[in-house]
Amino acid sequence: MIIAHDAAARLDPTGAVAPQLYRLLREAIIQGEMEPGTRISESEIATRYAVSRQPVREAFIKLAEDGLLEVRPQRGTFVCKISVDSVMDARFVREAIEADIVKALAADPDAALVRDLMAQIEEQRVVAGRDSVAFIRLDERFHRTLAEGAGRSHAWRVVEGQKVQMDRVRHLATRRFPMAALVEQHGAIVHAIGRGDIAGAEQAMRLHLRAILTDLPEVVRDLPNFFEAARTPGRLY
Repeated sequence: MIIAHDAAARLDPTGAVAPQLYRLLREAIIQGEMEPGTRISESEIATRYAVSRQPVREAFIKLAEDGLLEVRPQRGTFVCKISVDSVMDARFVREAIEADIVKALAADPDAALVRDLMAQIEEQRVVAGRDSVAFIRLDERFHRTLAEGAGRSHAWRVVEGQKVQMDRVRHLATRRFPMAALVEQHGAIVHAIGRGDIAGAEQAMRLHLRAILTDLPEVVRDLPNFFEAARTPGRLY
C-alpha cells in the first residue's frame, strides 16, 4: 500500500483522529493512491499515522459504508473495485440536479457570480494538462459555486454523497483525456448563464456531465481489474 503524503504530518493533534483518518484515506482511495484490490490493515495504518487502532477501526467502518473498503472474513480488508452501476446512477442523479441548478441561475443572471465563475475557469486553464488532482479540486469548487449561487447548497451535498465512485473514475479519466475540453465545457455553461439562456445552460450542463459516458468505457477497457462488472447488460453505453 502506498500513500504519497507524509501521513503523520497531515493529522491535526488537536482534532478528533477518526474523522481525519477517514478523510485522508477516502482521499487516497478516490485519487487512486490506493488501487482497487489493495489490502489495507488497521495495524499498518495505525503505525503509519502513529495512532491507536480504535480510530482506524472507526474510519474503516465509514469507508466500508461508502463502498470504498470491503472486509473479507479470514482474509482481510481490501479497497473495493469501482462499481460501474454506482457510477452510472450518480451521473444520472447529478445531471438531474445540476441541470436544474443552471436553469435557475440563467433565469436570473448574477453578474458577480458570472465574474467569479469566469475567474475560476481561468484558474482551471492554468492547471489543465499539468495537475489532474488540482484540476479536479477546482472542478469541485466550480460546481459547488453554481449550487451555492442558486441557493442549492443542500442539493450539492446530496450530489457529493452520491458520487464517490464517479469521482474515482474522474481521477482515472483526467490522467488519460484532455482536461482542456472540460474547461471549455465549463465556459459554455457560464456564458449561457450570463446571457440568460436557460435552454442553452441546461444543454451545456447535460453535455458536460455526459462526457463520462464516453470516457468510462475506455477506462474500463484499459483497467478492467479496477472495476466490478455492470449488473445491467450494456450499462456503459
